[in-house]
Amino acid sequence: ELVLKVRIQNPNLRENDFIEIELDRQDLTYKELLRVSCRELGVNPEHVQKIRKLPNTMLRKDKDVARLQDFQELELVLTVSDKNLLFRVPSLSEGSGYNKKASELTY
Repeated sequence: ELVLKVRIQNPNLRENDFIEIELDRQDLTYKELLRVSCRELGVNPEHVQKIRKLPNTMLRKDKDVARLQDFQELELVLTVSDKNLLFRVPSLSEGSGYNKKASELTY
């Protein structure tokens, strides 16, 4: 797996933390990166204008995604304004990488 750090680009948020996502190294495509990122962040893929590799590189194609390294930081730049932004917050158990067995571990 390739582990990437992803967030929504929004300078108006006080806290705009990254989340980590995992991509199968056998399926490193732009489409898969977009799909997984949107699912994890609860964003409609149709609202994504572009994916930016920080600090200033736009990802455009599968070859760009294939060159990514573990823990690189990416931002989804959205096309809709804040007031029209409809976030869908997924439940913990809903395909967000939530692992019930891991949640039961004690330290």
